[in-house]
This record gives sequence, structure tokens and C-alpha cells, in this order.
Amino acid sequence: MQKPVVAITGGASGIGLATARAYATAGFPVAIGGRREDAIAQAIADMPPNSKVIGRSLDVSNRDQVNQFFEWVRAELGSVEILIQAAGINFKNRSMLAMAPEQWDEAIAINATGAYNCMHAVLPAMRARRDGLIINISSIAGKRAIALGGIAYSASKFAMTALGTCVSNEVASEGIRVTNVYPGEVNTPLLEQRPTAVSDEHRLSILQPDDIAAVILSLAEFPGRVHIPEIVVKPIQQNWY
Repeated sequence: MQKPVVAITGGASGIGLATARAYATAGFPVAIGGRREDAIAQAIADMPPNSKVIGRSLDVSNRDQVNQFFEWVRAELGSVEILIQAAGINFKNRSMLAMAPEQWDEAIAINATGAYNCMHAVLPAMRARRDGLIINISSIAGKRAIALGGIAYSASKFAMTALGTCVSNEVASEGIRVTNVYPGEVNTPLLEQRPTAVSDEHRLSILQPDDIAAVILSLAEFPGRVHIPEIVVKPIQQNWY
């Protein structure tokens, strides 16, 4: 019996890539979307032998492109049964004073509207099937507004949090589960967008992408009667704000 079809946005790097590898290793057919075709090709090449992983370029802020991506996944693997939303951006200019309005627009378009676009694309089939799992990778900055995340990142992740919660309440009676995951500091390429450089020592002391991937994989292993609305995962030394 084939395991559920998994689609992962932002699946070519960081948490998304680690999650794609974890699901592929566990035998799930996986489709990854990301903005860089070269990164997608490399991600697929690095997947475990005999795993079923496909990939295609995807800008989640482009609604037409999102719809085309999920139509392609449906044609190649079947209807998406698990959606994992790992696409996200941040900037070095994170304060109200320093951030350009265009950066605000881009963060909202990708981190918030992008999440909406993907949920809108997969939910009709999930509702018809009366089954599905959506995992939104938000952030601690989407639960507690903090300067570390910055104004646009925090605001967009708060929007993702509210989106997930509202949709979860709406579709629970139809057998669809939505989980918001709030990682703390994780050693991903997003650290390159910190206002100040992050030391190698600090990178090793915080969460690694595989840590989050293990949590995300566990969410798919529960029976349909179990719903985990939200989960916080942080390095032991990071304060819970």
C-alpha cells in the first residue's frame, strides 16, 4: 500500500530539505518545490536510493504557479495528502527604521500569502476525501513578536499562525488536521540573513534541520483521530519568550 503523497514547499534547502529527506527515507512519495531549479536538482540527487522524489520550481507568492505546481504533482504522484509549508524569507534589515516597504511586501507575499495559496490549492481534494494533513512551519517569532525575527518576519509568521488556526477549526469536522510548528533558532541558510554574522560555535549549539524534520515526520505517523494543533521546538538554551 502506497504511503500518502507529500508536497513540501521550500523543499530544496534548510528545514524543507531535511524534511523531504526524512519523508523519502520513510517511504513516502515526495514532491518538492523551491525557487531555484539548481537547488531542486541537487536535492533530488542527494535523496536516499530507491526513494520517490520529484521537484519543480515554485514561487509560492504566484497563485497561478502554485496551482500549476499542484496540478503537476497530482499528475505525477497523485493527489497531495500531506502538505508541508517550509517556504519562507527574511532580511538583514529587520527594524521599522531600516526595512524598505518593498521588503515588507515580499515577506508578506511569501510567508503569509504563499501559505494561503498552497492551502487553497490542496484543500478541495482533501475535503472531498475527508482526510489530509497540513503542517505549517511558522516560527517562535510567529508566536511571540521578537526583535530577533524582525517586524516583517514576525508579522508574516503571525499571519501564518492565524491562518493555520482558523483553517484548522474550519476543516477539523471534515477529517483534516492542521498543525502549526514553531521552531526556535535553527542552523539553516536563513541565518545568513541575520544582521550580524553567526559564529560556527553558535550554529552547532542550536537546532539542526534534522531535529525539526524528525518532529514533522512524527506528525504524519499518528492516526487520523489525533490532532496536534501546535508544537514549539527550541534549543534548550534559548529562552521561551
